[in-house]
Amino acid sequence: MPAAALKTKPLATQLNLPYVPVQKRALPPGRPRDWYITHNRRLKAMRLAIALLDSGVYLPSQARDEKIRNTARSLGIHPPSDTTCHMVRAFMRYSR
Repeated sequence: MPAAALKTKPLATQLNLPYVPVQKRALPPGRPRDWYITHNRRLKAMRLAIALLDSGVYLPSQARDEKIRNTARSLGIHPPSDTTCHMVRAFMRYSR
């Protein structure tokens, strides 16, 4: 097999393409209100955890509430509650 055939194409994450967020879809109807609140809180916490990891904060002990809130402000997200900050640290802790 020629060496050129063994080369793999670069992944989309390896290219210098601008980030395009996934298009939002409507949430399923008929769930209790608490489900929607928890669902949106998880999404927000996940976005913040990814942003913190991208900025070099790898340990939950490095992610204090103020650091998480500053990251949210820089992303244009409303400041997270204490519960959401706790959830961000939990995502960072259990993602390994």
